[in-house]
Amino acid sequence: MTVLTTRVDTRSDEFAANRDAMLAKLDELAAEHAKAVAGGGEKYVERHRKRGKLLARERIELLVDEDSPFLELSPLAAWGTDFAVGASIVTGIGVVEGVECMIIASDPTVKGGTSNPYTLRKSFRAADIAAQNNLPTINLVESGGADLPTQKDIFIPGGRIFRDLTRASAERRPTVALVFGNSTAGGAYLPGMSDYVVMVKERAKVFLGGPPLVKMATGEEADDESLGGADMHARQSGLADYLAVDEQDAIRLGRRIIARLNWRKQGPAPKPDYAEPLADPEDLLGIVPTDLKVPFDPREVIARVVDGSEFDEFKPLYGTSLVTGWADVHGYPVGILANAQGVLFSEESQKAAQFIQLANQTDTPLIFLHNTTGYMVGSKYEQGGIIKHGAQMINAVSNSKVPHISILMGASYGAGHYGMCGRAYDPRFLFAWPSAKSAVMGAQQLAGVLSLVARAAAESRGTPYDEDQDAAMRAMVEQQIEAESMPMFLSGLLYDDGIIDPRDTRTVLGMCLSVIHNAPVKGADGFGVFRM
Repeated sequence: MTVLTTRVDTRSDEFAANRDAMLAKLDELAAEHAKAVAGGGEKYVERHRKRGKLLARERIELLVDEDSPFLELSPLAAWGTDFAVGASIVTGIGVVEGVECMIIASDPTVKGGTSNPYTLRKSFRAADIAAQNNLPTINLVESGGADLPTQKDIFIPGGRIFRDLTRASAERRPTVALVFGNSTAGGAYLPGMSDYVVMVKERAKVFLGGPPLVKMATGEEADDESLGGADMHARQSGLADYLAVDEQDAIRLGRRIIARLNWRKQGPAPKPDYAEPLADPEDLLGIVPTDLKVPFDPREVIARVVDGSEFDEFKPLYGTSLVTGWADVHGYPVGILANAQGVLFSEESQKAAQFIQLANQTDTPLIFLHNTTGYMVGSKYEQGGIIKHGAQMINAVSNSKVPHISILMGASYGAGHYGMCGRAYDPRFLFAWPSAKSAVMGAQQLAGVLSLVARAAAESRGTPYDEDQDAAMRAMVEQQIEAESMPMFLSGLLYDDGIIDPRDTRTVLGMCLSVIHNAPVKGADGFGVFRM
């Protein structure tokens, strides 16, 4: 047993400054989360309540088991765009009757719950997570369908939502629709393609065409209830499997459906007994420097995340700017790759590739803790084979079949982001700390490269170089790249699954590992060609 000891001085000025900076970032994050929770704003929330209806998150709270956690996903979707923060939908994983389920709830206070391009992105991400982790899906439906002014961006790709539902059913992943209000036009296929459908009496309205469209198309005079009312679908069309008297009854029925699924996890269970970390997770607030160029020891993070602060390090004397090793988190065995000094050299790349292969041989999930500025550059390192060694690491990450979870703690730049299992490499989950930054390179480096290129071009033309214009260009580029590297910007684009408080890292990892084990956990049978 190897127990990590901490060297963090929580009384130092540096720790205090780091902690204050992190708390300030968390305050900013809370303010942005509040925008998502506020939905369409006070006016539309009040109007919704006057209709006797529950809000999206209130429906979720009643649906999940009492006192159980709800892991909300992509809460800042659409941040920085013209659309409401949260993208008019709430997605996340909650426990219903002891079963972990993907829950997707439209927010009718935001433009009637209509779907915009970011709603689609968020829905697709939720569907991917449900598919990869073998989760039942519960849709809490009250939506006006497509946001018509953006139809060109959502109509064609939007069909994937219905495709995913039917594929889930074919893969024996149950889908449940609880319809609280409108589900019209193309949205009518959401309950239509679900395995189980509950509709709220005198509230749910499900039809391909409403009364005005029917009048224009056929000349028929019809009302909402005869076209698509819950009572009609329960008694005549057969679309509704259950008729609920009110919203609370619909949620009760939804819970009973899940209770009768006879659901079993397919992955191995965690160890029944495990210890909390010996090091205090509260210290995570002060570990990451305010200047990401300053390295920090990721073992200090690991000691505050893993069971009993126990960590068996692999190859500790080789490739020392990448820490690799074995541990448990909430009783689940894991392999951990954590960047120590930022830069990845050939030794770190080869070490990572071997470690990933070993994890696949033992069917062990991998956790990637990011703080990397990328792979090392320079003639010495190019001649030493940094490209082929970096390719080995990326090959291993790409073809690894065990589940991956990525946490962006600090920098995550360049191809190092790829080698450490960034978004493009399909980690089961990817979360960021408020201190994280991710881009092709740092803002100053990128601006400097553009400056050097422009300077060389001027020299080749034989024209004088405008230093004032160069300074203005560098300042503008640095400002732009810095803004586009921040976690809220990236979260708005759904390049992560959410920004988390560092102190919650262990809890979030534990929830994700539990979710992952709904599906079988099995390593790769082989890898691609490693260029030696």
